[in-house]
Amino acid sequence: MGKRIAIIGGGNLGVAIAEGLLNSSFSKASELIVTKRNISTLKSLKEKGVQVMDDNPAAVSKSEIIILAVKPFQVSEVLNSVKKELNGNKILISVVTGVLISDMEGLIKKKMAYFRAMPNTAIAIQESMTCICSKDADTATIKYVNELFSTLGKVVTIDEKLMEAATILGACGTAYAMRYIRANIQGGIEIGFDATTASLIAAQTVKGAAELLLQKGSHPEQEIDKVTTPKGCTIAGLNEMEHQGFSSSLIRGVVASYKKIAKD
Repeated sequence: MGKRIAIIGGGNLGVAIAEGLLNSSFSKASELIVTKRNISTLKSLKEKGVQVMDDNPAAVSKSEIIILAVKPFQVSEVLNSVKKELNGNKILISVVTGVLISDMEGLIKKKMAYFRAMPNTAIAIQESMTCICSKDADTATIKYVNELFSTLGKVVTIDEKLMEAATILGACGTAYAMRYIRANIQGGIEIGFDATTASLIAAQTVKGAAELLLQKGSHPEQEIDKVTTPKGCTIAGLNEMEHQGFSSSLIRGVVASYKKIAKD
């Protein structure tokens, strides 16, 4: 019997986590609780056997693992409403952007295992990149939380001071990658492909490129060199993109996003 997991906040990310846990078989439907004020939007999870409710304290009381997946402005209200049910035998994992472990400690005022995790929406198909940090967690608890998110994609442990940067690179990065793929599709249509075929080629090519780096541990420039021949079409295209500020604009975009999250 696995641990009972309560996901507080059945929005896009909360639902994605629940679906990922089910699809990976890390959790059975009977071991999951998802909360939301309007539970009618959680119909698909309910039909799979997941318990859905609008009572956060009851969900926390019944569970060993608490995943906080609400909006940042809701954190204070939600944690204050459930802190009586929290104790040293439970594990609190926040996937909320910008909420520090010290913020949670200050609200709960109890010694327990605290985690911050930053996954992305690919968690629903078990392809997330999740960055994790923790406080007051023993080795077994850290291992469990890492295993939980490892079933949903790749995991890396980082210092909490890098969590905002992880949000930009790993979570916002999904949107950056999608925008690149979209542009590639548009270019593919201009040179003759229909939208469906261009979309398949662009998406699979990006997936394959990423897998090369993940599986071989190589540097992007090593893989680029393999497909750039003297006076070839690849180098002509790459150079034109660089003349137009391709790398520079991407770097500036990442930094702009980071400045926004760090400021706010």
